This record gives sequence, structure tokens and C-alpha cells, in this order.
Amino acid sequence: MSSRPVTSIDVARKAGVSQSAVSRYYTPGASVSKKMAEKIRVAAAELGYHPNVLARAMITGKSRIIGLVVYYFENQFYPEAVEKLSIALQENGYHVLLFMASNTVGDVEPVIQEFLGYRVDGIIMVSVSLSSTLAERCRENNIPVVLFNRDQPGDSLRAVTSDNVEGGRIAARLLLESGCARIGHITGFGNTSTQVDREAGFTEVLRAAGREVYAREDGNFHYSDAVEAARRMFDAPERPDGLFVSDDHMAMAAMDVIRHEFNLRIPEDVAVVGFDDIPQAAWPSFNLTTIRQPMNQMVSVAVSELVEAIEGNEAIRKLRLPPRAVIRGSTRTPRA
Repeated sequence: MSSRPVTSIDVARKAGVSQSAVSRYYTPGASVSKKMAEKIRVAAAELGYHPNVLARAMITGKSRIIGLVVYYFENQFYPEAVEKLSIALQENGYHVLLFMASNTVGDVEPVIQEFLGYRVDGIIMVSVSLSSTLAERCRENNIPVVLFNRDQPGDSLRAVTSDNVEGGRIAARLLLESGCARIGHITGFGNTSTQVDREAGFTEVLRAAGREVYAREDGNFHYSDAVEAARRMFDAPERPDGLFVSDDHMAMAAMDVIRHEFNLRIPEDVAVVGFDDIPQAAWPSFNLTTIRQPMNQMVSVAVSELVEAIEGNEAIRKLRLPPRAVIRGSTRTPRA
């Protein structure tokens, strides 16, 4: 028995169709008749044929592969985002190549090098920044990039985020309406657009109400760091009675510390607001009031922007989608 790999020519012969028909059958966006498609499907299944995506890329110049770069999966927001992005890309006829990268732009270099080797058609960076040098290299290789849940200065990169400034404003209003007098803030990475924008909106509303942030600690978007931040913040004679945490993942860490180490009640002693609305926020043990990012809309828009860029649309847009409050039991009932 021959060990020669099955080719599209073999499938064409068995199905009684042309090799170009087999090629069209496996090309997203192209079409063949239903009768011909069934013949090709049956022949390919019987022969065990699978198209060589990379070989086709060498011929067509299009791999139908999208590089998806993500920083970490500790926060449940990211597995959900990657799952939804992957499904949406596959529905548009693309394959997904997933890479993990550090949060720092310098450590993205090896990932981009690999993407260039795979001849990806586009890249989505999920909460990961891209240096201007790497962005330029992507442009030189005609690889469009979309930043998801992250933006950075300049107008050379497409970005899709929620309106983080408005989300911060909403969080401040919820705590003020809960009657909080001493409002603290546990932050994420200080130089990221998500943190900068959320904090800007938050402090804007507090100052308009004649308030300042009572206490501020860095949680760096990590559970363990947020635990330490909450310990420092609440180990004080006069503790905050309201707390805005820059994502739900850290908010849950803070809630555990507030309840189990300081024996304080939520929301009676401390009202807490998070950001993202990850699935665990609705769990009864947390019942967390939070700012919901419009995940489904963000995914749809990001994929649409990338596909349009791949097809030749050179417009570079930064799109900010409106978040909304999800009020649960970690805040006191706001005024009407």
C-alpha cells in the first residue's frame, strides 16, 4: 500500500470532477453546486483527504489563518473572549493560531516572528500591546492588526474596546449613590489603556461631587496582588466604605479579604463595584455589582474590522462600545 499523501487530484479523479472544483470546494467564499460538493465530500472522506492549508497559502498568498495573541487566562474574561473570537473567525472561514505573550511589548517579538512564518492573514491582540516597531513590521508584511480590549496612543492600529472612561464614571456614580463617603480604588496595570481610562472616568465623577479617591492600591489585574492590595487598604483605623476594583477578578479577591480577614459585611460596611461582568460575578457567593463590557458586540465588531482590513479596507478606526451597570448585592440600592 502506498504511503503517498492523498492530493486534491486524487479526490478529483474519484469524485469525477476537475481539480479546480475540489480547490473551490475548500476555498472559503468560493462555491460549487450542491451535487458536486456532495461528490467531493464523499470522495475526500473515503480517501482521508485533508487540504494542506500552508501549501495553499504558498500558492494563493492567503493562509486563512488569524493569529490570536492573549496575555493570560487567570481572569475568566479572557477564556470567554478567546472562545467567542475563535468561533466568530471560524464562521468567517478562518483558522485560529493561538499564542500566549507577556503583557510587555518587548516580549511580543518572538510571537510576531512566528506569525510571519505562518503567513497569517491578520492578528488580534487580546489585551496585549504592540510596539511601534512591530506594528510597522506588520504593515510592511501587509498583516492587519486589531487590538481587542486594549488601545494605545497613535492612529496606526485598529482597536475595539468598551468605553472604559464611561465605565469608570458609572462605577463612581454607583458608589456615590450607595451613600459611600470614603471610596477606595484597586487598580490594574498602571500604564494600560483600560486602567488609565477607567480611573480617569472614576476620578472625574468623584471630583465633580467634591470627593477624592480615599485610598488607592495596585492590584495589577492579578488575584494574589489584589489580595495584598486589599489587605493594605483595609488595615487602617478608618477604612473605605466603598471600593471600585478595575476588574471582577480582582474584585472577588478583595471581597474575600474584606469578609474573611476583616470580618466586614458587603454591602453594609463596604460597597464593592467591579468591571467586566464575568460569569462568576453572578455567583451567589459574590453577587457582584459590576460594569458589563459588551463582549458579544466587541467580538463581532473586532472580527468585522479585521476581515474588512484583510479584504482591502485601509480605514483605521478606534471603536469604543458602551458598557452598562449590572446591579447586584454588593452595593446598596441606588437612588432612583
